[in-house]
Amino acid sequence: MLNSRRAVCDTLDQLVVAVRSGESRSLVLRGEPGVGKSALLEYLIAQAGGIRVLRAAGVRYEMELPYAAMHQLCAPLMEGLHRLPEPQRDALGIAFGLRSGPPPDRFLVSLAVLTMLANAADEQPLMCVIEDAQWLDNASAQVLAFVARRLTTKAACVFAVRGDEARHLSGLPELVVGGLRDEEALALIRSVLPSPLDRPVQERIVAEAHGNPLALLELLDGMAPAELAGGFGLPDVQAPPTLIEDGFLRRLEPLPPDTRLLLLIAAADPLGDLVLVWRAAARLGIGAVAAAPAVAADLCEFVTRVRFSHPLVRTAVYRAAGKAERRRAHHALAEATDADVAPDRRAWHRAHAAAEADEQIAADLERSAMRAQARGGLAAVAAFLQRATELTPEPARRAERALAAARAKHEAGAPDAASGLVGMALAGPLDERQRARATLLQAEIAFTANRGDASPRMLLDAARQLEPLDPALARDTYLEFLAAAIFAGRMAVGDANLCAAAAAVKAAPAAPEPARPQDFLLDGLALLFTAGPDPAAPELRRAVTAFVDHAVSTREELRRLWLAFTGAVALWDDDACRALADRHLSLARDIGALAELPLALSSRITVHLFEGELAKAESLGAEVQAITAATGLRVTDIGALALAAWRGHEAEAEALIRTIADEAAARGEGAGLTVADWASAMLYNGLGRFDLALDAAERACADPPAPGAPSQWAPAELVEAAVRSGEHELARRAVEQLARSAQAGRGDWAAGVVARARALVSDEGAAEELYREAIERLGRTRLRPDLARAHLLYGEWLRGQQRGLEARQQLRTAYRLFSTMGMTAFAERTARELRATGESAQRGAPAGADLTPREGQIARLAAKGLTNSEIGSQLFVSPRTVEYHLSKIFAKLDITSRSQLEPALIQEHSGCRAS
Repeated sequence: MLNSRRAVCDTLDQLVVAVRSGESRSLVLRGEPGVGKSALLEYLIAQAGGIRVLRAAGVRYEMELPYAAMHQLCAPLMEGLHRLPEPQRDALGIAFGLRSGPPPDRFLVSLAVLTMLANAADEQPLMCVIEDAQWLDNASAQVLAFVARRLTTKAACVFAVRGDEARHLSGLPELVVGGLRDEEALALIRSVLPSPLDRPVQERIVAEAHGNPLALLELLDGMAPAELAGGFGLPDVQAPPTLIEDGFLRRLEPLPPDTRLLLLIAAADPLGDLVLVWRAAARLGIGAVAAAPAVAADLCEFVTRVRFSHPLVRTAVYRAAGKAERRRAHHALAEATDADVAPDRRAWHRAHAAAEADEQIAADLERSAMRAQARGGLAAVAAFLQRATELTPEPARRAERALAAARAKHEAGAPDAASGLVGMALAGPLDERQRARATLLQAEIAFTANRGDASPRMLLDAARQLEPLDPALARDTYLEFLAAAIFAGRMAVGDANLCAAAAAVKAAPAAPEPARPQDFLLDGLALLFTAGPDPAAPELRRAVTAFVDHAVSTREELRRLWLAFTGAVALWDDDACRALADRHLSLARDIGALAELPLALSSRITVHLFEGELAKAESLGAEVQAITAATGLRVTDIGALALAAWRGHEAEAEALIRTIADEAAARGEGAGLTVADWASAMLYNGLGRFDLALDAAERACADPPAPGAPSQWAPAELVEAAVRSGEHELARRAVEQLARSAQAGRGDWAAGVVARARALVSDEGAAEELYREAIERLGRTRLRPDLARAHLLYGEWLRGQQRGLEARQQLRTAYRLFSTMGMTAFAERTARELRATGESAQRGAPAGADLTPREGQIARLAAKGLTNSEIGSQLFVSPRTVEYHLSKIFAKLDITSRSQLEPALIQEHSGCRAS
């Protein structure tokens, strides 16, 4: 079969050569089931002499078990666990159930695996081979995708993936493995049959198999040529997976009963634990002799671990067994599992061994759910709670557990599964309050899955339904309703309009005594939309302070931190914005709250952008894309859009603006349209195309001034575009709109931005003082882009006043800041101004501008004196990765030591000189 795969084999050969020569590689083999990916992986392994090979495989019914695949891959390396830095060692130990502790940071687990693989590669080139990556459990999938993107030297990750699944691997190099051409398939048939086969039958088989080589092989295996020639015994070919499993089943049929039962036990064990499998087999009276027929049939190996010859063998074995047989296997595994060492795994097997509802087992699963969070986050909690629901005998208790499981599924980013569990709960005997909570959860699922204009009405109905039943929960629901109205933005209608929504909130039940932080937040936001920023400031400030001080439960933090962040933005409190965004992101990652993670990432990206940390924003933006692809959540990718606009990448930004605007309009997300307009205004102001910036900024400014939304910042863009377009009256109105939105701000951010805007519309006498005030105030913050723009505008104003020497000083500073941050369009605009003053500026950026974003991050941290380990911990890469990047940085900057980094980075390549 591989004779027809020469091009693919050549690529695999090149990968092996690259790893042996010290390079790193990642590759994803994509193809339909049975198309030959496993054979290609075996070919790759056969060519990998001198390279250590680690293997793992995803299994469909293990997808709910966190880190199952990672345990397969890393088990041979666990003797090196002690060599990891303590935080990584602890995180991996908790993830693998070797020790107890709080839920580990998913990124620390990823970093631990990366370090462990790097250490192993130091001793011998290393290759990780992962089959059926589409069935990896979520935790393993995230870790492996993280590792594959960060391997440095002497290591490779190769994945085999079914079709277009496993989107978490998007962006990695891919090789599509297609079906065989007709002549190739016919040649394959002839090569495996001992006698000729009639050509018409051959052609029928080829047509039904659609070029799938494994489907062909499994069809032909064990069938007599006469039967094939006459067409007897040849079933109609259905989907390849069924066909492949049928082929494996034919090999199972002649095996002795004990062998089949042994294979079933092995298939039911998610870890491939050889000792456990034999211990369970012994409980059923099965001895070692039972393994021989399975090995002879090339179905399974029993060496140091249990390993099936193909992932679908495991699936076929398990599916082929009757319910009673599967329960028997799980019961034996449960009895063989030490309740003290692995209570949760024992509970899991007991649950699958149960023939009927059992409250004791359900209660054990419910207890396991809380422990499972430390190893797998909310996804693991949801899996245990779902099975507990299915085993609960009493209808009311079952409905209650279904609601809890639905909540966990929702927060874990599985909206479809959550909806199904809510339906199960609603079918049970719920009291009025529980039914209202189920209605609320349905609305929350709709809002999370698609932040458009449909969910506000659902949340409003749920809030009103809860008012007489649970006033506190009703207020919490009104808060979510307000968040949904913010997202609906300009496309909201009726009660979902922000002003109408705020009015409905003001009519809601009063806050309980004592009021909670979320009550301050609700009242503050309602005041903001009805009375304005100044009256809303006290309540918003109390809410933000409470969330910054962690005076809120973890559960409430997770659900409310995004709105607390928007409150901090409304207050123009950049320090609080940073703290809340950091906390939200850390919390969402810690417990695997994939439904919340895109919002948390967007908040942190926003802070990075306003602080001029574009490389960090870019790295988080890639994570947003991976999460939304994996979960199916539909959110506006503000990070990618804003990043392209701030960098001034015109073609890329314009394409993203069109795409995001179309998608947002289709789902009724008005906030997405505002983001697109704000980004357009920023882009065109940087490019100096002020007429286009004016149009976009006007559209953004016409939207309700929602906190945290670009409409709050759009007036600053409108002032600049209007002044440069000669629309001075429009500019003055925009200044007043900006000043009103900044009324609640007490710090330097709000005052600095407003002073910069007022300077643009002021006469000569007042303008200079305002520009200086803006620079002074913004210089006390971390908001480098706003500071750079203040220097640019002041420099432009000074040039207009014929004060060229003073203008050069401001413009040089602006140019250095823009260039260092990578804001290319603004840097070029500044360079043009410099040339107009009689000073030429080289079009290249400062030293280090040719560094990649990651290299720039590492260079700046190393220049501050951080060690490789400290840099690695901060950026979630291994110390060896840092060392690898530093060698490239030194070469690019033409330096030889860390002491030379800082001068090399701050040296300007602008070549500024007098004409």
